[in-house]
Amino acid sequence: MVDILLGLQWGDEGKGKIVDVLAPEYQVVARFQGGPNAGHTLEFDGKKHVLHQIPSGIFREDSINIIGNGVVLDPIIFRKEIDGLAAYQIDFKKNLFISKKASLIIPSHRLLDAASEKSKGESKIGSTLKGIGPTYSDKIARQGLRLGDILSPNFRKKYDELVAKHKQILSFYEYEYDLTEAETDFFSAVEFLKGFNLVDSEYTINQALQSGQKILAEGAQGSLLDIDFGSYPFVTSSSTTAAGVSSGLGVAPQKIKEVYGIFKAYCTRVGSGPFPTELLEETGERMRQEGREFGSTTGRPRRCGWMDLPALKYSVMLNGVTQLIMMKADVLNIFEEILICTHYQMEDGTITDQLPYDICDQKIVPVYKTLKGWHTSLNGLTNFDDMPVELKEYTAYIEKEIGVPVTFVSTGPDRLATVSRKSEL
Repeated sequence: MVDILLGLQWGDEGKGKIVDVLAPEYQVVARFQGGPNAGHTLEFDGKKHVLHQIPSGIFREDSINIIGNGVVLDPIIFRKEIDGLAAYQIDFKKNLFISKKASLIIPSHRLLDAASEKSKGESKIGSTLKGIGPTYSDKIARQGLRLGDILSPNFRKKYDELVAKHKQILSFYEYEYDLTEAETDFFSAVEFLKGFNLVDSEYTINQALQSGQKILAEGAQGSLLDIDFGSYPFVTSSSTTAAGVSSGLGVAPQKIKEVYGIFKAYCTRVGSGPFPTELLEETGERMRQEGREFGSTTGRPRRCGWMDLPALKYSVMLNGVTQLIMMKADVLNIFEEILICTHYQMEDGTITDQLPYDICDQKIVPVYKTLKGWHTSLNGLTNFDDMPVELKEYTAYIEKEIGVPVTFVSTGPDRLATVSRKSEL
């Protein structure tokens, strides 16, 4: 069977750490969407690691890692990631496989991304400028390049034809650029990429299923950034919900079993877009500093706010979440009182617990419930029974409101700072 692990907020929930924690239970870890705009952070043995395109099971030598067809891949960033893992002597031939149907990010995609974002001015989306959107656009327009194309004798011709189309668009933006250096790095990285296992990954995955292996599908970004169900247009360009697993890996829906939904004990967002519970004063800054809330991909400071239950309920509904995983509970150690948004008050005065279609255009006032904080360190706690009573009450309240059990609570960045409640539940 296939289990899914994905984020329920606006990304940065801590998916990389939990994939690393759960990986020993699985034979295969597979990324099903997104690209180098993801930043999955893992911490163990006193070291911090950030993965962008490579699945987070790569540090477990018994795990097969697959980059699925729903991913967009940048060869230059991929090469840097591989070089950064050199000290770990990972056998990539044995445990990393890349779909030939994954879309290829080329240097002019990055230029298009930057030119488009610049042209929007104050209305910019907050793109990571990695070329993700333009690459997915080319995919939908049926003119993009895929990983398998780099093996074709006509690859350079296909590449030049696509770049010519991109140059036409860039001339419309009147955007100045120089592709020379980027192209040199790109074609060198493409040759490097040819040395890896480029496969028809849908067969690889389904053969693993037929042999009884367990697969963990790893999502990127977060459910509230989904192209269909997120806060459009301030979204990413792929299907970040559980629905993206079938199309992004080539597995049938009936093969899916558990859906692990990851959320922070509060909320964060990078870039533009609506954020009903955002804290713009001292409390938000304290939360940012305590949680080290700076983008692992861009380094940008993350916007911070209290827990948003209407948004969390929405994501749980869309994904069919069966188990919740609460991250960064330790960040709230510093607060004597903790607020939770239970409803929204709309401009016309109505109260709702549903996300409105026009969330980007309405001024929404969050309706809060106040709970007592635990105001103590969680360091070294390994059993939920030993947690402060206030944290237990906070967890129980979320479970009651959402209707799904919280099976893990993270109390720090290290893989060992993860408290399981599975036996208790």
